[in-house]
Amino acid sequence: MSRPKRLPHVSYVGKARYFLTFCVRDRCEAFKDSEAAESTLSQFQRTAVEERFALLAYCLMPDHAHLLVEGLDETSDLRRFAKLAKQRSSALHKKKTGHRLWQEGYFERVLRDDDSGPEYARYIVSNPMRKGLVASPRDYPHTGSDAWTIEELS
Repeated sequence: MSRPKRLPHVSYVGKARYFLTFCVRDRCEAFKDSEAAESTLSQFQRTAVEERFALLAYCLMPDHAHLLVEGLDETSDLRRFAKLAKQRSSALHKKKTGHRLWQEGYFERVLRDDDSGPEYARYIVSNPMRKGLVASPRDYPHTGSDAWTIEELS
């Protein structure tokens, strides 16, 4: 699959919110392994702190990850965040399994100021329920938010 193009008129730097999707290479179900999911999430969290992003919501589905992130200052660079988050999580995965974790590129949606952050977060944390994996977002171990409780989003 070719790498999705970024929008030419968007700098991807500064205080903005983004809805991201990272797909596992060959759509393998890497995150059925809880250790792989937790390791990946810890790299996302580490990178968010270092690159000045709030991790507003996340969900690691078996074969892809959804993130809602927000740049916290004028130096927050989405492209750098995505690259580092994927590199770090993939390096740990490859060391353990011998396989690459992610397909090339990622999909992003740049949120407008009037887009509802909680609405996107609700969509993300509800993904396992919509896919029939659990009865409630509270029952899925690899979803959450650093901004809202699951109860606020359910």
